[in-house]
Amino acid sequence: MSGSLSKKNLRIVAAVVIIAIVIGASVLAYQYYSSNSSSGVSSSSTTIPSSPLILYSADAYVAESTTLENAFTNSTGIMMAPPKAGGSLALAQQIAQGNPVSVFLAVSHSAMRPKYLGNQSSGWTIAFASDQMAIAYSNASTQNAATSSVLAAYNSATASNTTQAWYNFFSNVTSGSVKIGIANPNADPAGYRGWIVLEAASQAYANNSTFFGNRIITNNGNITGASAADLIAPLETGQIQFLFIYKSAAIAHKLNYLQLPDQINLGDHKYDDFYSQFSYTLTRGVETGEVITLYITVPADSTDTADSLQFVVFVIKNSPTLLSQYGLISITPARLYNSTTIPEPLQELVTQGYLTPSGPL
Repeated sequence: MSGSLSKKNLRIVAAVVIIAIVIGASVLAYQYYSSNSSSGVSSSSTTIPSSPLILYSADAYVAESTTLENAFTNSTGIMMAPPKAGGSLALAQQIAQGNPVSVFLAVSHSAMRPKYLGNQSSGWTIAFASDQMAIAYSNASTQNAATSSVLAAYNSATASNTTQAWYNFFSNVTSGSVKIGIANPNADPAGYRGWIVLEAASQAYANNSTFFGNRIITNNGNITGASAADLIAPLETGQIQFLFIYKSAAIAHKLNYLQLPDQINLGDHKYDDFYSQFSYTLTRGVETGEVITLYITVPADSTDTADSLQFVVFVIKNSPTLLSQYGLISITPARLYNSTTIPEPLQELVTQGYLTPSGPL
């Protein structure tokens, strides 16, 4: 009988231990839940990471955008997807159609306006850096005999800097003996800016704003691509010999390039009045010559407005250091264009002197 009692006692002890474990576990779970609830952090937020920010970037500035993204993530821990690249105007239209996006970086003021962004326009944008047009060429370009004549004419023009020498250079470029890539103006602003450079050069060196543009068309000297970025591969393989592209993009892609005079390169505010004399008509309106400028905004239906604004603040404060390697000129303080009340983080930038109000969007 004592053996029977002993087994019974063991069963009782085991049951008590199990009950104690269950009660203890319940108490600990309650304490953990209460602690997280009181701190404003739910259990799901500690286990499910947020989605990375989606940056739509002008394709000429993917290298710069990637540099900004990596520095931002290293600084804040906020993840960003690789930039979605395309022509600024084409990207704006995609955003207007409702494609998921967090931040938009373009090289066109128009791309930031409702004309292209539609209801996704936030009513504000910031200009933070400027660029200029250049004419790129590759090692493969020099395999074309006519390229040597163009480069010789360029060297002569830079050495003498006379109207006649620059006239000779542009006559060579537009002769049809070499092919020069120009992006689709309706998709990529680099395209219409290439044509505006030809207008400005025509006026400056031929005293006729349509001269070189008409000449290259008549001689079948231009090749069109969806964007300047899409024309880099044909340039590198020798299918085309030259390419109108932003100077920073030529640097980022390690291309040879011809530096154009400030009077026609759309990169010097001293020539604002001269640039503004020239224009190009797109399907959605007329674009006038002006200094090439990078803009950034957070679209109205951003996937994460708070973190996107944090990225914008980071760009405004850190781009002067991070982007100098690409030959970009920082705009300091950055210029704010807005037609609505701006978010508080931007107002703080104004107060701190990083931003200066510069008129309506």
